[in-house]
Parts: sequence; C-alpha cells; structure tokens
Amino acid sequence: MTEDSQRNFRSVYYEKVGFRGVEEKKSLEILLKDDRLGILPPHHESHAQVMMYRKEQYCDVLHALKVVRFVSDATPQVEVYLRMYQLESGKLPRSPSFPLEPEDEVFLAIAKAVEEMVEDSVDCYWIIRCFVNQLNNKYRESLPQLPKAFEQYLNLEDSRLLSHLKTCSALSRLPYDLWFKRCFAGCLPESSLQRVWDKVVSGSCKILVFIAVEILLTFKIKVMALNSAEKITKFLENIPQDSSDAIVSKAIDLWHKHCGTPVHSA
Repeated sequence: MTEDSQRNFRSVYYEKVGFRGVEEKKSLEILLKDDRLGILPPHHESHAQVMMYRKEQYCDVLHALKVVRFVSDATPQVEVYLRMYQLESGKLPRSPSFPLEPEDEVFLAIAKAVEEMVEDSVDCYWIIRCFVNQLNNKYRESLPQLPKAFEQYLNLEDSRLLSHLKTCSALSRLPYDLWFKRCFAGCLPESSLQRVWDKVVSGSCKILVFIAVEILLTFKIKVMALNSAEKITKFLENIPQDSSDAIVSKAIDLWHKHCGTPVHSA
C-alpha cells in the first residue's frame, strides 16, 4: 500500500468508527515528512542534517535580500517570505516598490495562514514554499477546473440554489480565487483550515470544491435572501467563523458521497 493510501485509509477508518475530529496527520506533520514535497528525506536519521542545510539556505537568501535592500528588519515577515520565494524562483522584481502580481497576493494569503500555525520562521518558510509549489505544479491543471466542478456538484445537491445564483448573475462572480487559489486562506480559521489542507497535501484538491458547496448549503437561507451578485459575493468572502468546523466535516461527507474513498478522489 502506498503512503498516500495509508494516510487516506487512516482518515476513512477514524471517520467510520465515529472519530470525526481525528485527522490522520496534521498538514504540518505531512509537509515535514513528505519526501516528494522536497522538505525532508524519508530517513529520519538525516532530518537534523537536512534541517541544518535548510536553515543555512534560509539565512543565505535572507542575507542576500538585505544586501540588495529588498527587505530590512522592519519588513513584515510574510513579505520577507514572499521576497525569498521570488528570489529563489527567479521572479524577484527589479524594485520592491513594483506592484504585487495576483500570484504574489495568493502567496501572502497562504503565508499569513501558515504563520499562525508555525512558530519557527525557517520551518514556516519551507512549508509555505513547498505548499505553494504543490499548488503551482501538481495542481496547475486541476485548479482552473474547480469552478466548473463546483457548479456541477452544487446542482446535484441543490439545483434551486444554483438557479438563484444564475438569476442574480452571481455564479461567475463568486470568490473562486479565495476558495481555490488561496485554498480558503483568509476565509476559514486555523483549526478548520488545517483539516482542509491535510486533504490537499495528501493528494486531493477536489476537497476545495466540496468546502465551497457546503458553504453555500450551510448559508442557503442567507444567500437566497440576497438579490445581487455583489451582496452574495461580499457575504461569501466574510462568512461567520463559528460554523467552520461543521462545514468542513459536512464537506468531507459530501466528498466521500460523490467521490468514494479519498484514495480515489485525487
């Protein structure tokens, strides 16, 4: 059985026996142990040495940015992470005063979310870096297809709600970037976000679709009462936080319902 299968098998097992709040691994643990994400090798005895190299690389890149005056001690930490990532990926702009690209805004949103989960700056940067790389590489072709999948599954769950969105001309204006490019960073609180990102890191970005569908189902009465695309979008960009854990649990149920076991849901 592959490592992905083992992870997802544990998730299904825990949920079937009633432990809905138990996740097989937190996203941080997966990221730190997954060789294919390029953070640490599979052999634990090598971890200390690899982390030393990662720290040295982090310090070298940070020093280079300070030398060219792209960052200083006063630069917000998430912006430091962005500049480091840009430098390492060959996308550092000619001047720090240049306006940010949309992909930079996505990076900052994810960085802010990870910063709330991880205290150590070196670990934080490498997790952000590898998570963003996974989105940009593994899911590059899948992410643009998610809005269409969202429409498909919402129609199956509540066609009347979908019709209302179309009538209000809201379907094309929903916060898809927040949902699918930022993976709900800035939308869901940390505890809920970790559960969602566990699934993304484990191999399925389709969970993002079912989170979006469940948000609409959960707040159906509110959404149906709104009669303009602008009002609907504004509400969905700032949903109440107290329902987030329940939304994620129900979304995972929808995911299993429509896609079977997680092993086959990538």
